[in-house]
Parts: sequence; structure tokens; C-alpha cells
Amino acid sequence: MITSEFRWMLRYMRRQLAPRARLRAFCAEWKAWQRFWQSYRQYNALAAYQQQLDVEYLYPCINDATAQTQIEPVYFYQDAWAFAKIVAAHPVCHVDIGSHHKYVALLSKVVPVTMVDIRPLSLSLDTLAFQSGSILDLPFADASLPSVSSLCVVEHIGLGRYGDPLDPKGTEKALAELKRIVQPGGDLYISLPLDDENRVYFNAHRAFTEEYLIQLYQPFWVIESRYIYGETFGSEKRSGFGIGCYHLRRPL
Repeated sequence: MITSEFRWMLRYMRRQLAPRARLRAFCAEWKAWQRFWQSYRQYNALAAYQQQLDVEYLYPCINDATAQTQIEPVYFYQDAWAFAKIVAAHPVCHVDIGSHHKYVALLSKVVPVTMVDIRPLSLSLDTLAFQSGSILDLPFADASLPSVSSLCVVEHIGLGRYGDPLDPKGTEKALAELKRIVQPGGDLYISLPLDDENRVYFNAHRAFTEEYLIQLYQPFWVIESRYIYGETFGSEKRSGFGIGCYHLRRPL
């Protein structure tokens, strides 16, 4: 008997190996290589003899000649949003759990930052403190931190994507742990996927209705909410899949 999982795998492989998709990719690569070698010949025609290119040191970057700088919208918008809010609040210290390393590195240049992650960073900065830890068991006392962020993290917890233990309630437990460490009057900045109903996109991430999230946030107040849909960022909540960015505050 062919299981539903096996049928899904067949469909997935068929999409990945589709002749039309392979042909499009080949044509795009071929045109890019044509531009590269044309540029190579033109450069040598312009260069003096001692400036001629050595083929031993070619470093083709054939896909960078684009008409527009392509930007992944989620991290672009959410990181800029959280960065601006935290800098404006100017906390005495800030703790981030698992967010993108570029956002954390830049933030550490203007606010004292400790980053917590299950995976150690391969590089270090003198302005950024790092502490190994799990978002399900954070190494901080109850109600001890004035400012905490965790951007596009909690939706992954318990799906095994990053080698973490499987747990269907991973997101709920992670949110509870984040709330635990924020002091009264303190701020929590989070982002996660939204959808028209709670769904699991295994093993990438989960998505939630905003109504369900508001229940999970309690007793924290929602100070601000912003939304990312496609390439737009604003205050309007829409239907369908998107990213919600929330500034929460623990009541005094």
C-alpha cells in the first residue's frame, strides 16, 4: 500500500525534477555565463599587457547583475522595526533569544546585549555577550529582565528543524518561558507567522491566528503590532499568511 507520506514525496521529487524547471534554470545560467565570458574578453581588450586577467584567479559572480537589489522582506522589516524600538527605549541591558545574528550584532553596538541560543555563534564581537541556552529553559531568574526579544523563533520550537526535541506544544512553552523572565514594566519584542487558522508547516514552522496569540500573550499588554504581507509592512491586519511583529509589555 502506498502511504500518503510516500505519495507526497513522489509529488515533491516530481516538482524538483520537472523538465520545464530544469530547462529554465539551464537557460538562465547559460545566459549568465555568456555575459561573464563576454565581459572577460572585453576587460582584456581594455587592459594593458601586464594587466591581462589570469584564469587561475577567476571568481565568477554570474548572478549578481540584477536590475534591482533583492531583499528578503521578513528579516528586513522585522529587524529594522525591533532595532528602532529597542534603541528608542534605551534599556540598561537587553537579552535576545535566537534572533538573526546580524540584527543582534548591530543592536549590540548601541545597547548592551546578551544573546542566548542553543547553537554557539562561530564568530564573536567584543560588544556582544553570548550564553548557551534553550528557549524552553532560559538561564535567567523570574521577572528579572527589562528588555527581551525573540524574532521569528518561537514558531520553530518542537519541530526538530534545528535539532531540538519534538514537542507539539513547543511554541506555547517557549512563549511562556519568554514571559517568565520579563520584569514588571519590561518589554518583549517578538514576531511569528500568522494565518487564518492555526497550522503546522512541518518541519519549517507553525502559524497562528492573532486571536489565539493574544490569549497566549496575556497578561502582557500589546503595545504595538505591525504586519508583513509579501513585500509590504504596516499596521493593517489582513487575511492569509503573514508575519506579525508585536511589542508586548508586562503589567506593573
